[in-house]
Amino acid sequence: MSAQSPTEHDTTHPSRRAFTLASVATAGLATLSACAKSERDEGGSSGGSSSSGRDTFVFGGSADPDSLDPVFASDGETFRITRQIFEGLVSTKPGTTELAPSLATKWTTSEDGLSYTFTLAEGVKFSNGKPFDAAAVVANFERWYNLRGIAQGEDLAYYYRSIFRGFKTNDDPALGTSLYAGSTANADGTVTVNLTSPFAGFLASLTLPAFAMQETGAVEAAGGNGLNGADPRQSEYATSGPIGTGPFVFAAWERGQQVTLKRNEDYWGEKAKVASAVVRVIGDGTARKQALQNGDIDGYDLVAPADVETLKSADFQIQNRPAFNILYLGMNQALAPLGDLKVRQAISHAIDKDAVIKNALPSGTKAATQFMPENVIGWNDKVTTYEYDVDKAKQLLAEAGQSNLTIPFNYPTGVSRPYMPNPETIYNAINQQLTAAGIKTTPVAEQWTPNYLGTVQGGTNHGLHLLGWTGDYNDPDNFIGVFFGAQTNEWGFNDPGLFEALAKARTVTSQDEQETTYQDINEQIMTLLPGIPIASPVPSLAFAAGVKGYTASPVQDEVWNTVTVADS
Repeated sequence: MSAQSPTEHDTTHPSRRAFTLASVATAGLATLSACAKSERDEGGSSGGSSSSGRDTFVFGGSADPDSLDPVFASDGETFRITRQIFEGLVSTKPGTTELAPSLATKWTTSEDGLSYTFTLAEGVKFSNGKPFDAAAVVANFERWYNLRGIAQGEDLAYYYRSIFRGFKTNDDPALGTSLYAGSTANADGTVTVNLTSPFAGFLASLTLPAFAMQETGAVEAAGGNGLNGADPRQSEYATSGPIGTGPFVFAAWERGQQVTLKRNEDYWGEKAKVASAVVRVIGDGTARKQALQNGDIDGYDLVAPADVETLKSADFQIQNRPAFNILYLGMNQALAPLGDLKVRQAISHAIDKDAVIKNALPSGTKAATQFMPENVIGWNDKVTTYEYDVDKAKQLLAEAGQSNLTIPFNYPTGVSRPYMPNPETIYNAINQQLTAAGIKTTPVAEQWTPNYLGTVQGGTNHGLHLLGWTGDYNDPDNFIGVFFGAQTNEWGFNDPGLFEALAKARTVTSQDEQETTYQDINEQIMTLLPGIPIASPVPSLAFAAGVKGYTASPVQDEVWNTVTVADS
């Protein structure tokens, strides 16, 4: 955006339309199971599906959603579902990270970068019939700003804390002044959102599913704000009553089994081609592959690298997401040995990233040198690196008095992520390398749902840990700002200089200045070495031959209203 004059973005009414897959295989699939056939055939056809198409799209997810309220989520499996139910003011163009209108058709920015005024799509209603208007936008921003108690926790309001940095009343002393300075429903139907300081990534951050518009009356009525110490993720609203403006509405959640969505017959945009969509929980990657081969599902994400060619040869469709993620080995400096820089440097020198990629990650994956992929502004090709050198690792451990180091190594089970398709395989590859350098680990395996994120982000009782991040929008703050913008339980260090540098970088509006500012910060981070960036894996999706209209997004911003399913 310009710091000199107001800027405006305008476009025609959005259709949320995706492009047809580039190629559709023609070989026949195995006969559908009775269960899958029953699910696919139910529902009407008012959305425009052809008589030869099936009425249900069945997708294989790797885990249960954490909550059906996206404000309190930070994981891809939750957002895969909530993106179908909810919409934000701003979206992305299909298959890209470029901004596109959604519930806001255009917007202007004030000269000082402190105010954004949004023109809203007309005639939009929430799925319970309540109007979506400027007052509804204000109500959503005020809801987030006024969260209290447990709802402010790092493992609940993860995205709000990362972007807005504070609430009206902070219950956590680590929080500061909120970026949000209030909003106004204007007489002409527009809405103005005010900030306490400029933030270059504000518009892009609004594409986050955590900031989708919800019908706040329904939230309040069903206990969705977590008052009186209750966990809002377990409220009636977050488990069975989400209300949005999207192309699908919630139908049922069978825990550990599946979530069922129905077409929103009153959707304001391009109505869904299928009458229903089902996300079936299949935690094991091999089981997901077999479910696709058996015709029990129509597609799935996070295809194991070894399965890509097998599926291709059987005429299943493969789509690769552009790599927009980072896998890292985190190091909790609150645990005494990891507070020593020499220990962290030794661990870094002990890891052969190329070997990890070869043994555990998809073909085409690149080793990472910093905590963002190379296609994000501010990536630094001259950043300090730590080459694989076992002797150097042992030398540094000796200098630190830690030649007999034993440390916990936390890793998740029962999950696949774009940056981490098989956590156990990645853990084994890294652990063998650490052992070779004389670093003993105590393995701490924990189920992703419901425990793992709570352990490594919500508490301090962890050491080394595997985690990663798929970028939500194309701005460096969405990577290193999220990781290192404030003191957190995950990293366990307090570096006011780094925090201040990242806070200042958020306010930079010139792209040239952003480039140099974030390059300097990336060097600062890699000198501090809070963790070890491992790689940016290339995630793959697989689909049956009869699936059309699905476009893989680098930020997983995939809405299923254009998907159709035909017999192969």
